[in-house]
Amino acid sequence: MNQTFTLREKIKQILYLLIPILITQLGMYTMVFFNIVMSGKYDPSQLAGVAIGSSIWNPIFTGLTGILFAVSPIAAQRFGEKKKKEVSSVVAHGIYISIFLGLLVIILGSIFLNPILTMMNVPGDVQVTAHHFIVGLAYGIIPLFLYNVLRSFIYALGKTRVVMIILLLSLPINFLLNYVLIFGNWGFPELGGAGAGYATSITYWLLAAAMGILIKTQKPFSEYKLFASLKYFSIKECSEILKIGVPMGLAIFFETTIFAVVTVLISKFNITTIAAYQAAINIVAFLYMIPLSISMAQTVLVGFEIGAGRMKDAKIYSWLGIYISLIIAAVAGLLVVLFRYQVAGLYSNDQAVIHVTAQFLIYALVFMISDALQATALGALRGYKDVVVSFLMTLVAYWFICLPVGYLLAHSTELGAVGYWIGLTIGLLAVGIALSIRLIIIQRKSFAGARIHQDGIA
Repeated sequence: MNQTFTLREKIKQILYLLIPILITQLGMYTMVFFNIVMSGKYDPSQLAGVAIGSSIWNPIFTGLTGILFAVSPIAAQRFGEKKKKEVSSVVAHGIYISIFLGLLVIILGSIFLNPILTMMNVPGDVQVTAHHFIVGLAYGIIPLFLYNVLRSFIYALGKTRVVMIILLLSLPINFLLNYVLIFGNWGFPELGGAGAGYATSITYWLLAAAMGILIKTQKPFSEYKLFASLKYFSIKECSEILKIGVPMGLAIFFETTIFAVVTVLISKFNITTIAAYQAAINIVAFLYMIPLSISMAQTVLVGFEIGAGRMKDAKIYSWLGIYISLIIAAVAGLLVVLFRYQVAGLYSNDQAVIHVTAQFLIYALVFMISDALQATALGALRGYKDVVVSFLMTLVAYWFICLPVGYLLAHSTELGAVGYWIGLTIGLLAVGIALSIRLIIIQRKSFAGARIHQDGIA
């Protein structure tokens, strides 16, 4: 990353970071796609087991990954301050935390996995597949968490393209591993849905190893002597990461779980409605990769500018990311609404499912704009390391607006399941507005603090 002086340079720099991050996020999404589709080709019950296993794992993974992504804004600020040793120290302690969290998940999973599956009351063969799929994933938890810490370090330096290349190179390997381990091809054991878990774990080990070799041997990463910093351990350094990371992780966890809860509530409706909701949520979740990627780029750029003491530039990047995200969401949302029947037709040939999916997608424009606003406002606030109030805002919006409003509309009006969709939209819009107001407040405080600091120096 470099200091920028014009709006054109800032747009160019945010796009330079954004596009590789977006492709990387889509690549991670593709791995999940391989798991689901190839397990379904093997056997429908295996598909159900993998889907159940993924629904248990995803909120845990996203929440804990949120904690580890705290490395990114902290390291970006240290990078802006040109403090190489402190950047290395932050990342090294992120590695320690990732290993601890990985071990904790494995221990707790060994205790609670079977009771959770039993409580879900799914058919026996589906439960067995889900169990073995998650066990397969468990072997890759620690390298996955390590990969995300190292990815945060590379992002903090503004070198997002190299992460994209490594992930893209891993996708054919992941596909091949799924092919041989699910179906038992080329003399490998035939594991069914469980094979998808093992294939993903092996891929995570390869990703972590590739990132480690890159950081050890290639400039500018090798200049930070990251692994030498592992010799030193500081509770204070870990506390700083956790102080920022835990609220980040909880915010992501509660956002993920609210969608999971709504999915469970909608499962009480008929099969057509369930299928339509899943199709609609899949469409917006795929498009959400864009504001999510912008948010990640914002966090790095805002943190870098704050570390360098350039509060005006940090403010410009904050709102530039929001504006870009809103424009893309508006255009994409409008296209989805206008062509909602054609889009719905990509997910089903059943006319009833297409019709109900299209009903959900009528509200896609407002949904996507609201989601884009909250994602990028949150990303900018993370760059300022303002996470506690932001987390509380998201908690209130998701659990005290989204859910009650959605339930009320779904069961007290003729909207039915669409009421939950509208409830989610209202909650997302509320949190987006609240976070934007919070961003304005934080920026005013940062400008005031910078003036006081300058006056003190003078």
